[in-house]
Amino acid sequence: MEQSIADIRKDYKLKSLLEEDVLDNPLEQFKNWWSEAINSKIEEVNAMTLATSTPDGSPSARIVLLKGLSAEGFMFFTNYKSHKGKELAANPKAALVFFWKELERQVRIEGSVDKVSEADSEAYFASRPAASKIGAWASAQSTTIANRDIIERNVLKYQAEFGEENIPKPPHWGGYIVRPLRVEFWQGRRSRLHDRILYRREENGWTIERLAP
Repeated sequence: MEQSIADIRKDYKLKSLLEEDVLDNPLEQFKNWWSEAINSKIEEVNAMTLATSTPDGSPSARIVLLKGLSAEGFMFFTNYKSHKGKELAANPKAALVFFWKELERQVRIEGSVDKVSEADSEAYFASRPAASKIGAWASAQSTTIANRDIIERNVLKYQAEFGEENIPKPPHWGGYIVRPLRVEFWQGRRSRLHDRILYRREENGWTIERLAP
């Protein structure tokens, strides 16, 4: 008999998260958890849910890849004319979620969003494989197309135009940085009594609070 959706559950028991375990700065705490996630050989460790919304509050979410981390925040790259790009232009706020099931951990980030510098976008674009660079030109991301053949023809068109070397960055493509205002670290615990530590940015720095599970 097929298992009921309501009966799917897992009891978390690997680790705990106490106030004395965390650092004063959430970005430094994230780096610690990030290192543990890297060492755990988690596949697609940099996959994160990105939630954006329209000015009137209509939300949308998708998985993107973290491509940079600094003292300023979390960086990713995309087409500025995509659905998420248009929402961020109208409402430059976003939320991120990392879920590392192998460690029974989740990190939630909420903050403001800015475009990164053109130099940073150029530098990252230059590091991409040639096929990915061509893809950035070939796809008018989030627009309606009649069929797959349109993409395939565009790929051939831009391969012929640019070749394999020195493919320029499209003007509509680049990076964003999410500057965190709230960061929550979630550690799964038994009986759904999870540990939740929240950082909130204040004028004088970060405050740290425990949230009920």
